[in-house]
Amino acid sequence: MGETAVTSSFLIIGEIAKPHGIRGEMRVVVHTDLPERFSWLKTVYVGRRQGGDTPQPFAVDSVRYHQDKVLLKLVGYDDRDAAGSLAGRLLYVPESEAIPLEEGEYFLYQLEGLAVYEENGRLLGHLSSVLETGANNVFIIQGEFGEILLPDIPGVILDIDFDANRMTVHLLEGLLPDFSKQ
Repeated sequence: MGETAVTSSFLIIGEIAKPHGIRGEMRVVVHTDLPERFSWLKTVYVGRRQGGDTPQPFAVDSVRYHQDKVLLKLVGYDDRDAAGSLAGRLLYVPESEAIPLEEGEYFLYQLEGLAVYEENGRLLGHLSSVLETGANNVFIIQGEFGEILLPDIPGVILDIDFDANRMTVHLLEGLLPDFSKQ
């Protein structure tokens, strides 16, 4: 569930944070539930956030793990300055290289655009984005009630039906703005 996508053909697996040492290694903020996947990479695609350039392929020189961090070295990036020039860029893999999902699992990007309904059938809006937090994800819904933040927890998210392009939720007290006080 942790891999996210910006386009329909690439999945984000990490972000280059900053150089590590003087030999071109880069610290990577991991955006995948399986950090070991970095050790399998022969090629990784590097690009900017939405609206940026198309991700470009780079050959992977080496990957190692240090204090729960991924340290990545790309071919041709042999010093601290070269590695630093990629800071803030995202790391992608083609969607065809996605880690197979178990039944009932999904990629976060697949949720974006779903119509979100209360269990009584009232349309709340559409899921515009997902915030990944340490405890649980938070779904951001945009609609006639403004912005609604829904925690991705059992009891709130009742059903996700990709065929119907729909999510059904149970609103806990306080999740909708109280218009009676205005």
